[in-house]
Parts: sequence; C-alpha cells; structure tokens
Amino acid sequence: MADRFAVGDIIRMKKPHPCGTYEWEILRVGADFRLKCTGCGHQVMVPRKLVEKNTREIRKKA
Repeated sequence: MADRFAVGDIIRMKKPHPCGTYEWEILRVGADFRLKCTGCGHQVMVPRKLVEKNTREIRKKA
C-alpha cells in the first residue's frame, strides 16, 4: 500500500492550532508524526491514527 503522507507535505487539520492556523508541515513519518505548525513554528509528536483521522487535505510538496 502506498503511503499518502510524505515528509515536507502540508496538511490541513479539522481543528485550528491555538495560534489560529489549520496547516501543519510533516517533518517525520512513522508510527508517530512530527508536525510543525506553519503559523507559529511549534512542533508536536502526534500518533499516526490521530493524524489520519483529523486530516482534511494534503498538499504535496513541489
């Protein structure tokens, strides 16, 4: 099965980060994802299941 997430992609989540942006950059892919907020630069580790559940849109890197 081809993985739909890749390092460098920008994803749009269902709920906004407290800074107000919905978009996150993927820095690490695996059992957990490391995401970086595109608004304030905050980084978080999130389990794969939550990322897959809460993702609305994926924009592939050029």
